[in-house]
Amino acid sequence: MTDVTLVAKPVSQGKSGFSALLSMLWRDKLAFVSAVILVLIILCAVLGPALLGDMANSQNLRGRNSPPFDLARGWAFVLGGDSLGRPMLARLVVAARSTIMVASGAVLVSLAIGATLGLVAGYMGKNISQVIMRLADVIMSFPSLLIAVVVLYVLGPSIPNMILVLAITRIPIYLRTTRAEVLEVRERMFVQAAVVMGAGHWRIIARHILPVVAPTLVTIATLDFAFVMLAESSLSFLGIGIQPPDITWGLMVAQGRPYLTTAWWLALWPGLFIVITTLALNLLSNWMRIALDPTQRWRLEARSTKDE
Repeated sequence: MTDVTLVAKPVSQGKSGFSALLSMLWRDKLAFVSAVILVLIILCAVLGPALLGDMANSQNLRGRNSPPFDLARGWAFVLGGDSLGRPMLARLVVAARSTIMVASGAVLVSLAIGATLGLVAGYMGKNISQVIMRLADVIMSFPSLLIAVVVLYVLGPSIPNMILVLAITRIPIYLRTTRAEVLEVRERMFVQAAVVMGAGHWRIIARHILPVVAPTLVTIATLDFAFVMLAESSLSFLGIGIQPPDITWGLMVAQGRPYLTTAWWLALWPGLFIVITTLALNLLSNWMRIALDPTQRWRLEARSTKDE
């Protein structure tokens, strides 16, 4: 009875996969704070326009370029006012939707297309792989900024066109990474066993290869989200990105550029939001790289067990 109790105890105290991830996330304070920051930003993107949309667009020329931390005009002007007297806090919250929408849309589109092509290129024959890889080479041969300028000039600057441009430039990243992973995974014994059992190509790709490759793609997508957000901010800063009345953090930085010497907060706050979001994404992606890798995850699990 004593031996059975000792063996059964660790099993009864085991945690489910999701609760174990939450426990490991809680133990890593930097990753936990990064996750909280990203959740707050997502809430601002979802709820901000409905709650503060009217306030963000209401002009008050008497409050133009109001300094920050001056609550004489109300709590909305805690971060100051812009050149048309609109509260910076409300505009930052509303701008989060467009910024997150462009970044998430571009990452999801490029991830879906690049991963699909990478799975086919890595598993199918050499001829198909060569055709797909040459397509990636063609995309990478053009500077991403040049592609953005041409496409946005022809189609016009808008959120869907911005997503299209940024997604096209990021497809080779996921394509090459997925293909390299599949070339290694397809030689493993469980894939060869599925082939011997008569499983079809698409079933092997979807049921056996994709789950192994997915953690790497999720980690890259998290990092790429920060890169795409910076790219969108750069295009908006150059004047070929999102145009008013839509607002993004990059556009707010561009609008505050002429006032750097007189109203520095117009460019500081949106730039600070971009830096904080990018930093949080990078810290969380570093944690996810270890948490989603079965060969590295034991480090976080050992740390959680030691702290308990």
